Amino acid sequence: MFIRNRYFFILDAFLLSLTPSIALLLRIESSVVESEFWPGVVVYTAIALIVRLATFHLSGLYRRFWLYANIDELVQIINAVIVSSGIIVFVLLIIWAFGSISLPRSIPLIDMLLVMLVIGGNRFANRALKRTPRKRNEKPLTRVLVFGAGNAGVAVSKEIHQSNRLNMHLIGFVDDDLDKLHMNIQGVPVLGTRNELKELVVDLDIEQLIIAVPSASGKLIRELNALGEAAGVETKVMPSVSELLNGRLKVSQLRDVQIEDLLRREPVDTDFESVTSLIRGKTVLITGGGGSIGSELCRQIWACDPRRLVIVGHGENSVFSINAELRALKPLPGELHAVIADIRFPKRINAVFEEFQPDIVFHAAAHKHVPLMEHNPSEAITNNVFGTRNVLNAAKLVGVDRFVMISTDKAVNPTNVMGVTKRFAEMLVHRTAKETGQPYVVVRFGNVLGSRGSVVLTFRKQIEAGGPVTVTDPRMTRFFMTIPEAVQLVLQAAVLGQGDEVFVLDMGEPVKIVDLATDLIELSGYQVDQDIDIVFTGMRPGEKLYEELFISGEDRKRTKHTKIFLAGNAGAQ
Repeated sequence: MFIRNRYFFILDAFLLSLTPSIALLLRIESSVVESEFWPGVVVYTAIALIVRLATFHLSGLYRRFWLYANIDELVQIINAVIVSSGIIVFVLLIIWAFGSISLPRSIPLIDMLLVMLVIGGNRFANRALKRTPRKRNEKPLTRVLVFGAGNAGVAVSKEIHQSNRLNMHLIGFVDDDLDKLHMNIQGVPVLGTRNELKELVVDLDIEQLIIAVPSASGKLIRELNALGEAAGVETKVMPSVSELLNGRLKVSQLRDVQIEDLLRREPVDTDFESVTSLIRGKTVLITGGGGSIGSELCRQIWACDPRRLVIVGHGENSVFSINAELRALKPLPGELHAVIADIRFPKRINAVFEEFQPDIVFHAAAHKHVPLMEHNPSEAITNNVFGTRNVLNAAKLVGVDRFVMISTDKAVNPTNVMGVTKRFAEMLVHRTAKETGQPYVVVRFGNVLGSRGSVVLTFRKQIEAGGPVTVTDPRMTRFFMTIPEAVQLVLQAAVLGQGDEVFVLDMGEPVKIVDLATDLIELSGYQVDQDIDIVFTGMRPGEKLYEELFISGEDRKRTKHTKIFLAGNAGAQ
């Protein structure tokens, strides 16, 4: 329950009619009843009541939702009281100049302090009542510890106190910043550091641990999740920086720890201004726009206010899905077009490019599944090689200013059909860049978590079926990054492109596939070899034990971005 603004107006009028009299009572030392100042106080009260209510209204105090009042609202109250007091003093000076009222000169100052106290007090008291822990829906409150007493932790604290649906009682914060230790933040104590977490969970009967650090590394999340499991409590995590920046999730949206969190890396340092400047007002066309990378490109590019976004894809369901998502997510003055087209048919692709005249093209359409392409080489060639050639030719015909092709680490020293076709596609981009003199570039990176055909999805299905989880070889490693992070870096590489460069994303350290399988099994609540087995099946045709990011002869050069490298001499290989 909360007080509405119309009731605050009535309450303010009542309190403001009393504060001048209280100010006089605090000020005078003679007999209160016989004081000669009462007539002047009556005049002052009438002036102050009119001026303050009018000032409060104009300053927006009666348009606030005071249940969520914070420091901004407090500053607004102070400013409104000071301004109204200044107007009142100005009116009094005019009265004193042309007439006379008997009133101590200190009354306006005392009254101003009283008004700040009562006006701020009644509003923040309303908020404080809402924060009082209680049983909601007749269910006991879940006892919660929050790791991270920064801005994100405070946001989670607010949500817990203000939301009935969460049914939580925040017991305290845990933070490694020793300056915050034993401090109170919004009335919630900082109880200890990470090293004391297990003891705090046991001593305080904690039922849930919330990790409220959007920039937390995968190593930290892994450690905290293990501590939570050891203590027998449920662990929740808030969205990562990339999820927050892309607007898909809010700080207060908590979820179970996922494999993406355990592999989380430092947030990408994205120059949003340069990316937005590149895209704003342009016509952008994305091939493979319904795929894992393509759909994320659509989301992030749509947020940069293009004049027109053209989503090209062969699969109607995936194209329909991302088109509907974008229309619901952020309706903009820009145009949004969903086009069903197969890049293997040059006439169709030429017609699409002629119709929309794109300024920038992101080419993400490709067959990427290694074992499948080993058994279907003709499809890999027609789609990845001839399809890329068709898109490049169409781009040349309409004079596309900038072209970015999504490549893969499988194109480096390829041992499979898919890798060979992607390397061939890279060479086609190099040739076209030289022919046009335009920035036609390649961005090369490894596996992305959660993409279609990803080993993570395969493992999850196997776990849901009760196992076993199949791994080809215990020594096999792969590079991994999240889809949002990969796309952020692709967009940054698009900005950096000047000619026929091959940009290679910093994939971090390779991950052993067997470790990935173990983590997924444990995150699902099972134990390896007890509940679900891991079975080694042997390497499949075309597979390598490890992936590479640079071809022999390519020079690894740094760019202005710390997580993007340039493969020097790539076009000569």
